Amino acid sequence: MESAEKLAGRRVLVLGLGASGAAAARLARRLGASVTVVDSQSTPAAAARAAELTREGIDTRLGQAELPPDTFELAVTSPGLPSDAPWMRELRARGIFPIPELEFGWRYCSARVLAVTGSNGKSTLVKLCAEALATAGLRAVPCGNYGAPLSEIALAEPAPDWAVVEASSFQLEIAQRFRPEVGVLFNLTPNHLDRHGDMAAYRRAKMNLFTRMTRDDTAVIGDDLDAAALSEISSAPRRISFGAGPAADWRWTPGALRGPAGASVACAGTLFDNEILGLTAAAACAALAACGVAPAAVGAAMRDFKPLPHRMQTVGEARGVRFVDNSKATTLAALAASVRMAGAPVRLIAGGLLKEKDLTGVKKVLSNGVRAVYTIGKSSCALAEAWGDAVPCVVCGDLRCAVERAWKEAGAGEVILLAPGGASFDQFRGYDDRGNRFSELVQLIVRGE
Repeated sequence: MESAEKLAGRRVLVLGLGASGAAAARLARRLGASVTVVDSQSTPAAAARAAELTREGIDTRLGQAELPPDTFELAVTSPGLPSDAPWMRELRARGIFPIPELEFGWRYCSARVLAVTGSNGKSTLVKLCAEALATAGLRAVPCGNYGAPLSEIALAEPAPDWAVVEASSFQLEIAQRFRPEVGVLFNLTPNHLDRHGDMAAYRRAKMNLFTRMTRDDTAVIGDDLDAAALSEISSAPRRISFGAGPAADWRWTPGALRGPAGASVACAGTLFDNEILGLTAAAACAALAACGVAPAAVGAAMRDFKPLPHRMQTVGEARGVRFVDNSKATTLAALAASVRMAGAPVRLIAGGLLKEKDLTGVKKVLSNGVRAVYTIGKSSCALAEAWGDAVPCVVCGDLRCAVERAWKEAGAGEVILLAPGGASFDQFRGYDDRGNRFSELVQLIVRGE
């Protein structure tokens, strides 16, 4: 937390009435501000939330096409609103530069902050770090994109020792002063290019996590981070690296994590003893070292770790075939990682709204580990055309067809894996809806056996 300005008697505008917008509005009101919340939508859920805020003395306006003409001294925005949206441009024209809810919560949060950003796997790393801190006897809460909004944590009494924050590029791109004590860049692969425009802009948003760090702070970075990204980290913070290479401060090796001065943490028999999640554990060891916590806490947390829903979650088994839901794999890099983690021959269900244009980079992984791909959603034909020379592809269109066809062709010892490699909104309300539907279809199969 920095020395935050007083808000009593000031006028604050909050853009968006999702969970983060509501939390920001409540925090601003608690601090004595006059708060107005606007949202362009007018859904039943938004109306219910608006009614609660109205009872708390907060002016809420739904279904708004225009911003209020009032004068505001601060604007806080929800992550779903792009930085070039008309409302954002209008505020800047008025001389108001909006901050993300993440930063607003941070300005008034007394907990120390460990922030994690990256393209894939952030939530699992945040969960592991929060649980490791708790194992070490500290009060830690996951928040940000995973967990409660940081503005909600700022209101907690007593305050936690650590807020472990999942920070997205949507939040970081307009951050002005956000500065965690420990910042982790977990990985950096193409994602959200539909919003950011190109990889350079996406990278700048991510690297904004480190821009304001001082020599008292620590940057935790992968040993494979490219030179362009490294150049955007200032020389001020301490650096700790993680990875699988021998030069990393904390590295994964089969069965164990190795650290400085001969430090070692066993991971054999845990979810993290593989080349993908092993990097998660190595990053957690590095981050916890920066927090002053012994690596043994990560070892204990790994042994007790329960995966988050829709992240390599086994949802059924029949006739020796295992069904795995990784609906959260919404990029091609995450798809490839899912195949490598499966640990058995894979029948892959993939498709949806693609975030990338280059579909060829995953073909080697597909040809090595996948028996067949069953494509769904808007990208069904595009994926089959791009991958058909590397792996058998079946254009299914919808999830039911894909599950049924994969089940018909699967043999004992294989995995039917939902790792779509794209967003879900062409056919589902979200990745969780897609994963739940997959699980429902699997249960019909399991019960029928």
